[in-house]
Amino acid sequence: MAGIPHDHYEPKPGFETWLHTRLPVVALVYDTLMIPTPRNLNWWWIWGIVLAFCLVLQIATGVVLAMHYTPQVNMAFRSVEHIMRDVNAGYMLRYLHANGASLFFFAVYIHIFRGLFYGSYKSPREVTWIIGMLIYLAMMATAFMGYVLPWGQMSFWGATVITGLFGAIPGIGPSIQTWLLGGPAVDNATLNRFFSLHYLLPFVIAALVIVHVWAFHTTGNNNPTGVEVRRGSKAEAEKDTLPFWPYFVIKDLFALAVILVVFFAVVGFMPNYLGHPDNYVQANPLATPAHIVPEWYFLPFYAILRAFTADVWVVQLVHFLTFGIVDAKFFGVLAMFGAILVLALVPWLDTSNVRSGQYRPMFKWWYRLLIVDFIVLMWVGGQTPTELTSWISLLASAYWFAYFLIVLPILGLVEKPLPQPSTIEEDFNAHYGAQPHAAE
Repeated sequence: MAGIPHDHYEPKPGFETWLHTRLPVVALVYDTLMIPTPRNLNWWWIWGIVLAFCLVLQIATGVVLAMHYTPQVNMAFRSVEHIMRDVNAGYMLRYLHANGASLFFFAVYIHIFRGLFYGSYKSPREVTWIIGMLIYLAMMATAFMGYVLPWGQMSFWGATVITGLFGAIPGIGPSIQTWLLGGPAVDNATLNRFFSLHYLLPFVIAALVIVHVWAFHTTGNNNPTGVEVRRGSKAEAEKDTLPFWPYFVIKDLFALAVILVVFFAVVGFMPNYLGHPDNYVQANPLATPAHIVPEWYFLPFYAILRAFTADVWVVQLVHFLTFGIVDAKFFGVLAMFGAILVLALVPWLDTSNVRSGQYRPMFKWWYRLLIVDFIVLMWVGGQTPTELTSWISLLASAYWFAYFLIVLPILGLVEKPLPQPSTIEEDFNAHYGAQPHAAE
């Protein structure tokens, strides 16, 4: 960790020195495992290893599934059935891959909301946060394209609806939509393109994860207090930190084991619980499902997309001010992507000088309401549109934007924070009592 004094790898004479002077891979592994880590990290910090596991699982199972999948509209659905029925353990590979995506998004949402509460986006970690949001966007694109590949009813009509959003962009929209589809409609070219990108993007995500880890190793881990590790001397740093190995590695592996027990129970006993039965019906362009819904992890932003209809006053105002260029459909697209954009811009929207939310009493209430709001958006995104659900989605969407664009900037100016510990050691000792350390 740059700036924090700690022991570095010293190769032994002989082969280790020879290898170190040519390829310092052992030093890289050693410095990664022995990196000084704030000793007060709580259980909310275990989701990083879950995300790493999910990425490896998705790539490994995806590569094997691709060996048996046929990206052709007349054969895609049958090739998936072939995987399920004829390939050795094919059903398990597919269920691991499908439910692995759900675990991936579940973990990333907890990871994001943990960062929002503890201020992991604040200086000097803005770049780390932005890279994390790029990973999230790449995950969304990968998951969407993967959902199309089984070529069931939800696959086909989901692709039709989502790619149709790009067609709502004034002027260039139809050209972008045609480019995405590879033609005038969802067809064989679309399936081929989505299969290629679904295979490629996980490796892009892996590269971004490496940069993400490199970024937070450079700035250092955030922690529940938001207080930085002392960097004056090795003795002071050791009072605030512990080596990542074995302390946090064992803790993370224990948490991963517990989570995997639940995950494999879902895969083994209820693998289709999060899926949609219509996707077990082969795609039919002539039969539209009664209710088209995306996967659960897209539902909050799908609800925001549907919330802004033509009878909403803000849509009517923007439509008037833009001389009809921005209609309700395009406004919904802007709102959906804007909801992700404000999440990415939170390092500059939060004006508070206090990093951790646990010392911000007013912030806690607004943050808890944000979590409830996100869950409401997820629920309403999966409901058939009615007058009631339309109002709920509109109110929930309004709060999402208000939290980032109004609440956070104002709270930083008016909120009076609670006293903070001066060091990580002080916070740790307050919770667990004074502990001996290496410097002593």
